[in-house]
Amino acid sequence: MKLKFYSSDGSNSQEKDFAGIREFSDDKGLLALKQMILAYQANKRQGNASTKLRSEVRGSGKKPFRQKGSGNARQGSKRSVIQRGGGGVHGPKPRNYRQKVNKKMKQIAFQRALFDRAVEGEIAVIESFEVAEAKSKLFQKITQLIISKGKLLIVDDKWEEKTSLAARNLSQVTLTEASTLNALDLCHYDKILVSEKGMETIIERTQKKPLTTTTVS
Repeated sequence: MKLKFYSSDGSNSQEKDFAGIREFSDDKGLLALKQMILAYQANKRQGNASTKLRSEVRGSGKKPFRQKGSGNARQGSKRSVIQRGGGGVHGPKPRNYRQKVNKKMKQIAFQRALFDRAVEGEIAVIESFEVAEAKSKLFQKITQLIISKGKLLIVDDKWEEKTSLAARNLSQVTLTEASTLNALDLCHYDKILVSEKGMETIIERTQKKPLTTTTVS
């Protein structure tokens, strides 16, 4: 598959073929991609929301008023669910939202997300990320060639400290490594810029055969 390829300084660009990106037809892999995105988002939930039941609310068990003759509906306790400050009904309790996903599904979802973004022209490749100093303006010159506004994900095989320091003040830019890139990352950002070495690692990941199930984090 052909992707736009930039030189290290971003001055030159051309189309370059990257073999190994799996191609899909019709809707194949879309259901797996949807399930993976749901799993990633579910696994980010803390699941610690909690409401107090009637038995857990602090307060008196005394009747607020007599059973008959007051003209009000009868009440058994100040901790009743219809009393202010009383217990809750059907409220949330701490729970685990984590989902286990088959590794084969995880890989298909990653391959489909990579293919879709590449077909849409939202993925570009750069020879390497090189900055003389850890200054944001030097790194911004490269990113502005790819996207003027919106969120940009930049992927490299391994980030050098000087390069990551140069990018840390750019609010629209997020850095990640090719080994930790996932399907949600590929779908979440407006544009994706990958180093040539990082793309080799990504393609290598897509060609590995999955063995067992995994818990998505």
